[in-house]
Amino acid sequence: MAFILGIFDTGNYDAWKQMFDTDPAGRAQSGTGHRVFRGVDNPNQVFVGVEFPSVEDAKSFQERLIASGAMDNVTVEAQPTIVELVDETTY
Repeated sequence: MAFILGIFDTGNYDAWKQMFDTDPAGRAQSGTGHRVFRGVDNPNQVFVGVEFPSVEDAKSFQERLIASGAMDNVTVEAQPTIVELVDETTY
């Protein structure tokens, strides 16, 4: 299992969310799910995590995401980074 995590300032969350929901990079093609978090102090700041079955699927999506131009209208605070889950606990 692998994830892509990114942090963006959207400038306008509602407009960004409409674009995100159109899935311009095709995350549904290879991803297994996603989570979007909004900043409490800045609701235009979003933290996005997309889950993939493999690192290879995450890398393929990362290439499509960059090529799609989907990040052209946001301030990228942290480039979409591929990570692997190494520890998880629920309480």
